Amino acid sequence: MSLMEQLLKKTLLGLLTATLFSGFIYFEYFGLTNYLINSIFGIAAFYLLLTIPKKAVLVAGFFIGLFWFYWIGYSFKYTGVGYITPFVTFGFGIIYTLFFSPLAFTNKSYMRATFLFALSFFEPFSFNWMKFELLFTQSYFGVQKWQLALILVALVVAIELPKKYKALALAFLVGAIDFSQTKVTPPPLKIKLVQTHILQQEKWLLKNQYSIVQQNFQAIKKAIKQHYDLVVLPESTFPLYLNTQPQLIALLKELSLKIAIVTGALYYENGKNYNVSYFFEDGKMQIAKKMVLVPFGEYIPLPKFMQKIINDFFFNGEADFSHANNPTDFIIKGTKFRNAICYEATTDAIFKGDVKYVIAISNNGWFVPSIEPTLQNLLMKFYSKKYGVMIYHSANAEGGGVIY
Repeated sequence: MSLMEQLLKKTLLGLLTATLFSGFIYFEYFGLTNYLINSIFGIAAFYLLLTIPKKAVLVAGFFIGLFWFYWIGYSFKYTGVGYITPFVTFGFGIIYTLFFSPLAFTNKSYMRATFLFALSFFEPFSFNWMKFELLFTQSYFGVQKWQLALILVALVVAIELPKKYKALALAFLVGAIDFSQTKVTPPPLKIKLVQTHILQQEKWLLKNQYSIVQQNFQAIKKAIKQHYDLVVLPESTFPLYLNTQPQLIALLKELSLKIAIVTGALYYENGKNYNVSYFFEDGKMQIAKKMVLVPFGEYIPLPKFMQKIINDFFFNGEADFSHANNPTDFIIKGTKFRNAICYEATTDAIFKGDVKYVIAISNNGWFVPSIEPTLQNLLMKFYSKKYGVMIYHSANAEGGGVIY
């Protein structure tokens, strides 16, 4: 086999691995999800990562980065630097080439399996959406770490042990099957999730502020007429610092005498900016500040001097958002809900403690059309399955619904 043929073979193997590793996202995006196919694709993807040539591993890492996160650069067009989108996309390919590169230091499947399991705990730049367990969220296998470990052990046994012992691999795979039948009982409330369709380029224009606010009030009044107990509007659906608008707050408090309201908006306090949920019930207001911020979206996870350079260049010198130190719970008509704003609904931190129900609000207008709302939804399904919770998700653009 010539050098060119070897290179082509390794490239195709890497591309095949990345395709299998990412297939579940695109099946969901196109409405083709199948538990059996997801199970086969997931097992096959990990098998290839344990066995393909070293250079093919790097190719796989690059394309996994592209297939999962090509959309991240889309948001930059709204800050006036859309021309860097291709460079951001390529950059994520490079980041995940490096992420998977430890596998390329060995051909031993048991060493690669060890590296893979270790990498499942690692979050580059605090961005945690690369979750290996996610491949099995809608499959016959479980999503816990120990189940991922059993799958990797099963594959190592199948690859390394003599033929007469390979049947042990099947035993490990059976051990990783999700036999749980836990079902969360819905709360005793009639909940309206509002999905808006406001274009990101239109959302923050001052000339559109009045009409957007009116749409929000119309949605609340419609929910009242339909006899809902609670209406949930998306993240920043009021495109302003709501706490600086006493007239709007007074109107929302008045409406909350008829229906409980959760809505997203900004909050300004002591020179700091917060992304928050506002909760209105019985004429009273409660604030839930976002606890887990989006890396490179709401804060820069780099040293101070680099934060300033990036904020000046990409975000017109605006400061990062501030955050809460702890999650916030709302008691709505006697039922406790954990608040989560967009990205933090896809982090372990928001599900810690006594959590049964979560209200999540998002603005996915930054990234549509793309697979981002689909990937976010899959991540919420993962956490719902992992922690046994029910998530009520209201989103702008795409991705809302009840997840359990």
